[in-house]
Amino acid sequence: MSEHIPVVGISCGDLNGIGIEVIIKTLSDKRLLQFCTPVIFASNKTINFYRKTVGDAGFQFQPIREFGRLNPNTVYIYNCWDEEVNITPGILNEIGGDYAKKSLIAATEALQQGHIEALITAPIHKSNVHAADFPFSGHTPFLRSSFEAEDVLMFMVSPNMRVGLVTEHVPVGEVPKHLSKDSILSKLRIMAGSLRRDFGVDKPKIAVLGLNPHSGDDGLIGSEEKEIIKPAIQDAKQNGMLVFGPYAADAFFARHQYQHFDGVLAMYHDQGLIPFKSLSIGEGVNFTAGLKIVRTSPDHGTAFDIAGKNEADHSSFMASLFEAVDIIHQRKAYDENHANPIRKMSEAILRKGEDLPIDEDS
Repeated sequence: MSEHIPVVGISCGDLNGIGIEVIIKTLSDKRLLQFCTPVIFASNKTINFYRKTVGDAGFQFQPIREFGRLNPNTVYIYNCWDEEVNITPGILNEIGGDYAKKSLIAATEALQQGHIEALITAPIHKSNVHAADFPFSGHTPFLRSSFEAEDVLMFMVSPNMRVGLVTEHVPVGEVPKHLSKDSILSKLRIMAGSLRRDFGVDKPKIAVLGLNPHSGDDGLIGSEEKEIIKPAIQDAKQNGMLVFGPYAADAFFARHQYQHFDGVLAMYHDQGLIPFKSLSIGEGVNFTAGLKIVRTSPDHGTAFDIAGKNEADHSSFMASLFEAVDIIHQRKAYDENHANPIRKMSEAILRKGEDLPIDEDS
């Protein structure tokens, strides 16, 4: 039996950013169609605008207006709008945000209805999407609400490291207000579960970073480690998780200690993302753990300064697509094994070259 080829949705992001450019560059490599069937949520006219700026990339697509049977080896455009749109690359304006929302909402509805199996989101700009009809600061809170998840984890993953965040897009001065033993424990549970189900790590080891310099220096440079972070780590250990720390963030990354762990939990955005983006070498992916669906995105923003100039690097977007496909297959295998533990045991025994035990009374 041939391997299942998943249908993956792609939201176009801000029309004036680099999103559509990196989508076109990624999907111009027809070899990708061996692994997935992509559906871009945008419009033919919008895609053609950027296809001209990218040049002869060999990008071809088939437009659709509804979901029926999708053939493999084809890139599809699901037309979310028909009207002409004034696209102005590099300009932050209302139009870019409005159509980014239209794309995202249409793709989310397709996910909810089972037409697509994962969503890869091109970058949006938070300031031009937040509105009365869209009271969210970005993709993650919108998807958390849409799929009624109790909590989610912004999980940055690459071939050499995985970093999750307790707090995401909050001002640095407000980070301590958002930290609690329960909030840290929640993120640790999501990370441990995701490492098992989404990444195939049977017994994940997780490092937790401290909030303050030198991890608080035993209370001399802040009390959060003693009062919040250490109790959370202790509770996690009592619940069977392999959790260690808190570690001083600077030494932890400088000494490459992250290489000894399956995941790292940082307290705030820049604490985790500066070393991640510096060390992931352009292959970083933003994965939203804790959702019942698969969502990934590149680890960069709209990059208005280079939009429309054919200068955008699509490495992270391509990595996001491959990561989504890998997670779909990993989840399927995990769920099948855990739904049938006898099958899992027999496969493990056979891998060791042993015979299955025989019940002589049967």
